[in-house]
Amino acid sequence: MTQEPDVNDPATQAPTCPRHPDRVAMVSCQRCGRPACAECQRPAAVGIQCVDCVNQARRETPRQVSVFGGGLAQGRPVVTIALIAICAVVWVAQRLDPTVTDNLLYAPILSEEDPWRFLTAAFVHSPYSPFHLLFNMYALWICGQYLEPLLGRARFLAIYLISAIGGSVGYELLASTPSSVSDQVTGWNTPTVGASGAVFGLFLAVVVLNRRMGREIGPMVTLIVINAVIGFVVPNVAWQAHLGGAITGAVCAGAIALLGRERRQWQWAALAAIVVLLAVLAAVRFESVHLPTG
Repeated sequence: MTQEPDVNDPATQAPTCPRHPDRVAMVSCQRCGRPACAECQRPAAVGIQCVDCVNQARRETPRQVSVFGGGLAQGRPVVTIALIAICAVVWVAQRLDPTVTDNLLYAPILSEEDPWRFLTAAFVHSPYSPFHLLFNMYALWICGQYLEPLLGRARFLAIYLISAIGGSVGYELLASTPSSVSDQVTGWNTPTVGASGAVFGLFLAVVVLNRRMGREIGPMVTLIVINAVIGFVVPNVAWQAHLGGAITGAVCAGAIALLGRERRQWQWAALAAIVVLLAVLAAVRFESVHLPTG
């Protein structure tokens, strides 16, 4: 006479998933041996692992870093692509609505009233011709493909944005100021737009980092000289922003290179200090200019 199995006996019950007790799990994790339902299974090199073991292994795996201490950026330069896409979308918006340019451009006289313009000016370009945008985005693409994997995405983005601010600060520091109420045609009142300051920051970052690694810098130096000359020869080009962005990018890259991979935790403090220094320079310059009043 056969005896019916006791459904309450744990030995005869089907295994269930620890994360989903209401689900039968006939597959066991190769790492911990616990049953895992289909939702909690993750393919491994050999067999199946549960999601908990996969997450634990990810936490225990040493974080891969670039040569200068940033998170290793593999695959497409997504930050570079995102920056180009933002500038392109903003340019289309400028064409459709002229107030977009007015709200985002930078002029030194607006420094105290609208401080965000120090950064936003790098995302707007001349709405009358696509060549301003195309030239800057091509330069950004060339530098971004090289620097983003070298620095890591976060550090690359930081250098770009800080250089953009540095370009605006350089324009404020070096632009001519009005000497009378009627003297309105000065750099202080002339708006500037474009990512050129940020791009020049990337140019100098390439030079500084390549110099640190003992790599060739001649082609980039030649490119910088050519663009610097263009800034002085071609009218309506804000060479002051180019210079400010270039110096800022060089200082940012220099701080990262000097601190290196071993002291990468201090790199963000150094970059923050550079931002504070730029803010102080901008504030002191604005207060030192005695604007004529009516």
